[in-house]
Amino acid sequence: MATTTQEKELSVEERLQALYKLQTILSEIDRIRILRGELPNEVKDREDEIIRYKNRIKKHEEEIENLKAAVATMTADTANRKANIAKYEEQINNVRNNREFAFLEKEKEFESLEIQLNEKKTREAKASIEAKRQEIEKDSQLLDDNEKILETKKKELQDIINETKQDEQNLLIQAKDLEKMVDDYTLAAFKRIRKNARNGLGIVTVQRNACGGCFNRIPAQRQLEIKMHKKVIVCEYCGRIIIDGALAGIPEEPAPEPTTKRSRKA
Repeated sequence: MATTTQEKELSVEERLQALYKLQTILSEIDRIRILRGELPNEVKDREDEIIRYKNRIKKHEEEIENLKAAVATMTADTANRKANIAKYEEQINNVRNNREFAFLEKEKEFESLEIQLNEKKTREAKASIEAKRQEIEKDSQLLDDNEKILETKKKELQDIINETKQDEQNLLIQAKDLEKMVDDYTLAAFKRIRKNARNGLGIVTVQRNACGGCFNRIPAQRQLEIKMHKKVIVCEYCGRIIIDGALAGIPEEPAPEPTTKRSRKA
């Protein structure tokens, strides 16, 4: 639990200051993680590509083996049918009537047609094997390229992680200490706002009479309440917690003076 005896003794002002310091630290952690950029995603995408190419190559290899087995079966079948034709030709030499002759000729014709079909299927299978070998060669080259890119990306990522790891760990420790100074409800709201905000800001200062997060104007009475530090106040437009610049240690930028038209002298 983040709520402690020490936390209960802290004023709203102290908790707001702690929350703003927490935001500063978390923004620095965000900056470090942005520095790593899209490298983690790029590494993951490249790993997925490598797996995809390996699976494709494996599938092609399995299909080639199946085609080779089919070619072997058809070759053996063709040899048997050629042996049958030779047997029928020998039997034709000893036929006793036209009926036997016609029967044997039909059998020869059937075997010949089956041989032609086997040869056609064998040619197609061999062509398919060659096409799949070319696919394997192309995919193997792409696999090799992706593995080299992955190695480079991993090295880049590791170098950045090594450079920023200690800084990030130190900042995370500071952030945890500051979280103990903020009540559970406000801390949960702050984290929720940060998660939904594009810039990761959960608490902002008043700048030029406007919210430093969404830049919508803050009414004068609301600004006075913010400067009193009596309670946690959020922007009615973006939901961010608002703190005055003086409490955050940031000089507030004055609002631009309204321009007035000079009257022309007669």
